[in-house]
This record gives sequence, structure tokens and C-alpha cells, in this order.
Amino acid sequence: MRKFSPVYRASSSAVAWVLRCAVRTRWEGLENLPAEGGYVVAANHMSELDGLTLMHPLIKLGIPVRVLSKASLFKVPVLGWLMKQAGQVPVYRDSGQAGDALKAAKQALADGEVIAIFPEGTLTRDPQYWPMTAKTGVGRLALAGDSPVIPVAQWGAQHVLGRYEKFPDLRGRKTVTVRFGEAVDVSDLKTMEDTHRAARIATDRVMDAITEMLADIRGEAAPATRYDMREDGDPGKAAFRKQSGEERKARHRR
Repeated sequence: MRKFSPVYRASSSAVAWVLRCAVRTRWEGLENLPAEGGYVVAANHMSELDGLTLMHPLIKLGIPVRVLSKASLFKVPVLGWLMKQAGQVPVYRDSGQAGDALKAAKQALADGEVIAIFPEGTLTRDPQYWPMTAKTGVGRLALAGDSPVIPVAQWGAQHVLGRYEKFPDLRGRKTVTVRFGEAVDVSDLKTMEDTHRAARIATDRVMDAITEMLADIRGEAAPATRYDMREDGDPGKAAFRKQSGEERKARHRR
């Protein structure tokens, strides 16, 4: 059952007001969102603002959404309390509790709620912000029941708050595009005996749909292969902060 708690309604209204002041929003494909029942929205991840920009159009439509978020955020004073009160779902990475988030998400979907997930599990490490190889959580959610998975491509939030930057760039309102695609069909995978492979294929289909939409938004071709942290490494937060700073300077020289 989709229902706003008082804390969720108040905090989301405040966030929506801030976003309206800070960015221009372009929402596309809202007709692809199911009118009722539980479903998953799965988006690419380029900025710490992505969760807010993803939730904004859904909240505007009167749809409370529960985001799978890294557990460390729940320890932040005030923010953590707000997230708990709003029913957000903590993700404990690389621990014995890692599967708890998926269990909670599956139950929420069965109850008719909307779940948001960033399949990559962290900010993309691709130098040009393309989606990288994802974890299989979204594939497992897609195969677990009848709840559809809606792919979402986002672009523009990284111009407001770059990867691992501490302060946003509020000079001039940037445009943030959020495009919702058609539900990803995984019906042919549900009878596969190799469930791990089925989850990987389902995940790749979701990421393919996200990447295709992102390429259209950006007006350029995506790389032939996705960045894979296991093979391509992790440049580190300092390197990304430096890159974001250089991009910010370049924008303001134009």
C-alpha cells in the first residue's frame, strides 16, 4: 500500500522545494509508470544527488518511494533519522546483512510499494559517467515475483554535485533529465535452472535499457563495453573530486 508518512511528506516537500530552486527538471516517460501495484525503478548513479532527483517526479505524482541506500547514511545525524522514518532501506555492503535489503525490498513490492535501486551499487567509476557493470540485486528483484522493473536514465545531477564533491555548484540552474523507460521483459528467464546466470542476464538487460536511454539523452554513443571495477580498478575519491573540480571550472569559462 502506497502511503506517505507525516515525516516523509514534510521532508519530501522540503527537498522538492530546494530542487525546484536549484535545478531545471525535465521528466520524460512518466506514462511508463504502473498506475497501481508494486514496482522497481532502477537508475544509473553519477552523483550523491541522484536519489533526490529520482524521487522528485515520483513524489510529485503522489508516489512514495523507498530507496535502497548505503547503511552508512542511516548513521548521519538528522538525515539518518529522517531516512528511517521515511521507510528507506539500508544496504549493508560486504557483510552478513547484505541480503537483508533484498528481503525487505521483496516484501515491500509484495505489499504494493515502489522500490528504487541503483544497480551499480555505488557511483559509476566510468570517466565519462556512463553506467558501469552492475550487481545482480536488481535482476534478482526482477525475477522474484511479478513486479515490473522500470529502467531510469538520469543526466545532469553531476553538474550540480560532482562525484564525491563536498559542496554543490549552485551558480546557474542546471538541467536534470530523468527518463523512465518501458518495463524490462524478463519473463523468459524465470524458468532457467541456473538462477545466478538468470539474475546476471536480467541485470544486464536493465543496464542495457538504462544505457540506451542515456545515450539518447546525451546525444552520443555509449562505450562498447561497460567499465568494470574488478578489471578496470577504482581511481579513488580524490581523483574524482579533482575531475569534478576541473569540469566545474570548464563550465564557468564558457
